[in-house]
Amino acid sequence: MAKKKTDNKDHKNYKPSRLTRWRVQLEEFVEFLTHDIWRVDSKTLSKKTSIYYNTVKTVIMTVRNVSELDLGSRAASLTYRTVLSIVPFLAVLFAIARGFGFENIVQSEIFSYFGLSNSSDSSSVGQDTLMTQILESINNSLEFAKGSGVFAGVGVVLLLYTVFTLFQDIEKNFNRIWQVKKGRSIQRRATDYFALILFIPVMIILNYGISLILNSPGDYFDYFVDFLSPLFARIINILPYFIIVLVLTLLYLFMPNTRVKFFNALIAALVAGTALQVFQFLYLSGQIWITKYNAIYGTFAAIPLLLLWIQLSWFIILIGVELSFAAQNVGKFNFDKETRNISRRYRDFFTLLIMTEIVKSFMDDKPALTNDEISEACSVPIGLTNRIIDDLQDMKMICPTPSEKEPKVMAYVPALDINLITVNYLMKKIDQFGSEDFRVDNKVAFYNEWNALMETRKGFYENNRTVLLKDL
Repeated sequence: MAKKKTDNKDHKNYKPSRLTRWRVQLEEFVEFLTHDIWRVDSKTLSKKTSIYYNTVKTVIMTVRNVSELDLGSRAASLTYRTVLSIVPFLAVLFAIARGFGFENIVQSEIFSYFGLSNSSDSSSVGQDTLMTQILESINNSLEFAKGSGVFAGVGVVLLLYTVFTLFQDIEKNFNRIWQVKKGRSIQRRATDYFALILFIPVMIILNYGISLILNSPGDYFDYFVDFLSPLFARIINILPYFIIVLVLTLLYLFMPNTRVKFFNALIAALVAGTALQVFQFLYLSGQIWITKYNAIYGTFAAIPLLLLWIQLSWFIILIGVELSFAAQNVGKFNFDKETRNISRRYRDFFTLLIMTEIVKSFMDDKPALTNDEISEACSVPIGLTNRIIDDLQDMKMICPTPSEKEPKVMAYVPALDINLITVNYLMKKIDQFGSEDFRVDNKVAFYNEWNALMETRKGFYENNRTVLLKDL
C-alpha cells in the first residue's frame, strides 16, 4: 500500500523533459499546419487573424503545389522551347525596334540583361562569341524574311509561328497552374500575342529612356542635380526591378485564360521579381569563373550558364504564377485534404448538389454560374468543384458559356432540357460514366458477381424516376 502511494506521488511530480515538450509542440504545430488550419472558418476569425491564417495557407499551398505540379519539369520544357525560339523571338523584337530606329538600344539592353557584353576581358570570350553567333543568326533570319516572293512570306510566317508557339506553351503552363482547361481562341491568341510582341520593345526602350534621363538630367534639372543626385542614383539602381515587377504583373494578370485579381498578381510579381533580381546578380557575378570552363567548352563556355539562367528564371516565374493562384483561391481550399479522399457517396451528393444549382439558376433566368460562384453557393471546395464540373461536361450534362461579368471566365448551363433531368437520370449517368470496354466475361464466368452487383443497383436505378432536379 505504501509503495502504491509512493508511485502515485512520483507520477504527480513527473515533469517531461524539455526535449519531450519540444517534440510534442512540434507534432502539434505540424498537425495544425496540415489539418487544423484548413478546417477553420475565416468568418469566425478577426480580420488580423484571418489575414495571418490566409498568408500561412498561401505559403503552404504554393510549396505543396510546386512539387505536385512538377514545376521543375515545366521550367525545363519552357527552357527547351525558349532556346528554340530565342533567335526568331529576338529577330522579331529587333525588326520592330529597327522600324522605329531603336535597334541598337534594344540590342544593348537585352544582351546586358543576359550578361553578354563587348568587353575585351578574357573572362567574357565565351560570351562575346555567343553574342556574335546569336546576332549573325538574327541578321540571317531578318535577311531571309526581308526578301521578296514566296520565300520571304515563308520566312515571316516561320518567325511568327515560332514566337507564337512559345507564347502558347507559356499560356498552357499558366492555365495548368490555374486549373483552366480551355485556352484562348485562335483569334484572341493572335491579338493578345501581337500586343505582347509590341509591348516588350516598348518596355525595353522605356527602361533605357528613363535611365538615360536620370543619368543625364539636362538643363531642366541642373538646379536640382546637387540636391537630388543621391535620389537619382537610387532610382537608377532599383529601376530594373520596377520594370521586371511591372512586366511580371502584366504577365500574371493577362496570360492565364481566367480572371486574375490585380493585387494577387502584384504580390506574386514582387516576390518573383525580387528572386529574379537576386538570381540575376548571382548569375552575372558567377560569370567571372567562366574562364575555368574555356578549356572544356571552348567558345561555347557561356552556354551552360545561359541555360541554367533560363531554366531557373522560368522556375521562379512559375512559382510566381502558383503564388498568385494560391493567394486568390486560398479561402476556397478549406477541407482540401478531405476532398482528396472523398467517399463515393459524398462525391455523388456533391455532384447532385452542383447540378441542381446549375439547373435552378437556369430555370430562374439568372446569369450562368461560374466555378467560383458554384463553389460558394454549394459550400464545396473549389478543387472538388472544378473536378465535378469537368465530369459533368464529359457526361454531356452541362456546357460552358462565357460569363456575363467576365467573358474570359467560363460559366455553365444545362446541356439538355431541364424537364428531362431527374435524380434517377443523373445517378445513372454518374454510375455509367467512364469506360467499360474490358475483356471480362460477365455473361458466364463472372455472371454471379455481375448479377449481384446489378441487383444492388435496382433501387439505385428505379427510385426517383420522376423527381426532377428543378423541383428539389
